[in-house]
Amino acid sequence: MSSPARTDPGFDRQIGPLQATAINMTQMCGIGPFVTIPAMVATMQGPQAMFGWIVGALIALADGLIWAELGAAMPGAGGTYLYLREAFQYRTGRLMPFLFAWSAVLFIPLIMSTGVIGLVSYLGYLVPGVVDADGATTWLGHLIGIGIVVVVVFALYRKISQIGKLTTVLFGVMLFSVLAVILAAFTHFDAGQAFGFTPGAFGSGGAFWTGLGAGLIIAVYDYLGYNTTAYLGAEIRQPGRNLPRSIVYSILGIMTLYFLLQVGVLGVVPWTEVKDSSSIASLVLERTWGSTTAKILTVAIVITAFGSIFAGLLGGSRVPYEAARDKLFLPWFGRLHPRLHFPTVGLLAMGVITAIGSLFSLTEVINMALAVLVIVQSVAQAAAIVVLRRRQPELKRPYRQWLYPLPTIIALAGWIYLYVSGSWLSIWLSLAWVAAGGLAFLAWARAERTWPFGQKEIRGVFVA
Repeated sequence: MSSPARTDPGFDRQIGPLQATAINMTQMCGIGPFVTIPAMVATMQGPQAMFGWIVGALIALADGLIWAELGAAMPGAGGTYLYLREAFQYRTGRLMPFLFAWSAVLFIPLIMSTGVIGLVSYLGYLVPGVVDADGATTWLGHLIGIGIVVVVVFALYRKISQIGKLTTVLFGVMLFSVLAVILAAFTHFDAGQAFGFTPGAFGSGGAFWTGLGAGLIIAVYDYLGYNTTAYLGAEIRQPGRNLPRSIVYSILGIMTLYFLLQVGVLGVVPWTEVKDSSSIASLVLERTWGSTTAKILTVAIVITAFGSIFAGLLGGSRVPYEAARDKLFLPWFGRLHPRLHFPTVGLLAMGVITAIGSLFSLTEVINMALAVLVIVQSVAQAAAIVVLRRRQPELKRPYRQWLYPLPTIIALAGWIYLYVSGSWLSIWLSLAWVAAGGLAFLAWARAERTWPFGQKEIRGVFVA
């Protein structure tokens, strides 16, 4: 389980177990629940929305155990890119890792865009003119959002050892923000209101079941980030031990926080008001501890959103690096900063896409990002763990998935259910994006004279 100081040229193993879990939880929580709790309640039409977080956590945990085995066995920069490259090289050459790199450069920064959108919506509680009367972002809000992305990129322009310390601080702010809202809610808690489920909600055709598909899209979106450390596998100490633990601990911890937060909010604000709120945490704080405290803690929530964007771009910027090193992506993405040892082009490119994505609505961005993620990453990775167990039985696996293959089956079923529950626009756009990636791969493969226009290059990079 021990790892050398370096396994990838230029990367340093400086992230310990606490920092690894903090990176995941900071990316997972961020602004997510503060802006999506109203959408979850509206989708599931009542307080029964609280159980949507638990079902979402089960899908996230099942998928997290896939990441845990693959990440511990192949602890390099790029995460899924490595897993798909190793698993599918036997039949389709470099097609699957190419499609992942092609898609990740889009869906990772799109997910970060939702953090920017949420951050700006909470700034609207503090700064007049950032959002309009209907809660929509104004031109001023869009300019502020783009400025936030610039600040995040600047903050990430440093060594990983310094980033690890900064992430721990941001994690502390995130934890404080969430716990403060939970504490405020439970000091003025009305259990009858919180658990006043819609009549017939859990019966056949009830509100819980009719809203579950759309609700899970929101819930799983809010859990995304438990895999951030897998993208940083080349920079984690003892990855065979620390990487799986960071994934499992972060999912269980965030599930607990989300459930308590949802119950607490419903115990203070009637669900009919919750579903229409654009800054629900600030509303809860205002009704419990007053407007002055609400404004002070809203600042902490904004910092929490900043931390989520920070952690997401930190991990995401490493994804195209490995593809570029394999000559499967633009070579610029394979360059590290000569002194600070991080992929500069990946960070800058994803920063630009994040800024562009922040100009759209929250629902549009969530649906598009998840649709592309499911079809290219989640389903393919569930297949990858099965293929690798058969193709590379000698691969060292410091962690082996508990109850295999049950979690893999649960994760696969969950992702397929989420995909078909999305909007038709997001489904068609995701298919079009993947099709465009397939055409781009054929052009690349023809130029490089590799499969399907040449020989497959089979190599087990992580097999001893």
